[in-house]
Amino acid sequence: MKPDLAQAMPTAWPGGKGSPPRLRGVEAVIFDMDGLLLNTEILARRALQLAGADLGLELTDAFFALLIGVPADGNRRLLFEHYGSAAPADALFAAAARHQRTLIDSGEMQLKPGVLELLDQLDQAGLPHGVATSSGRDKALHHLQRAGIAERFQAIVTRDEVARGKPHPDLFLRAAQALGMAPGSCIALEDSYNGVRAAHAAAMPVIMVPDLLPPNDEMMGKCVTIVSDLHAVSAMLAMHSGVAKFAADTSPHGKSAASYIAAQP
Repeated sequence: MKPDLAQAMPTAWPGGKGSPPRLRGVEAVIFDMDGLLLNTEILARRALQLAGADLGLELTDAFFALLIGVPADGNRRLLFEHYGSAAPADALFAAAARHQRTLIDSGEMQLKPGVLELLDQLDQAGLPHGVATSSGRDKALHHLQRAGIAERFQAIVTRDEVARGKPHPDLFLRAAQALGMAPGSCIALEDSYNGVRAAHAAAMPVIMVPDLLPPNDEMMGKCVTIVSDLHAVSAMLAMHSGVAKFAADTSPHGKSAASYIAAQP
């Protein structure tokens, strides 16, 4: 069942109370994958904690929050920083991958609310769209294919194709290039802090759709707006008959983020 868009949408926007952000010139949309298209962040957290239990490590939700939006090499560094250089990184992450694959293959992976509606809307509008994910290519393709949406994207760029992962801009720059677009003519959809930072560093307007990480002051400053789910992004598009002009003013955006926070239970 779709959520009530009136509740999902912020009640105030950067352009003024009751009006949407100024949108102009965007010709493509670039999606994150984990936590934005798919509920795989929460599955990854459960899998990592199961793997930790296998190895006698207690991995907290707070520690996992540090890993969100960080590529595998960064996750290893964070593990060593918090659990010492003797932490069994190879065994831990291999076990976590097995647990996550089991969870996914048992049917627990789901599309996030509004994914199919937004993809249909972009197709109807003729706006190209791609994925820029910190996951490796094999994992990304497995997840997207299993979810039935891999063929919906004109470009899928993974950590394997770039020198640096998020929060560096490389993934978003490569995705824009793959779509044949300038970065500033794309809009990014992200759920993580590092993903928002990466899109912002690429000079790409970004909308945050929070998953496990709540928006903070930094995100308010870097995002065009912050919304509850992808239904809200669809509603933003629907408010603009010239969908090809969907783009964002990059001025400070605290009002919309504050409205998101205020709307949360």
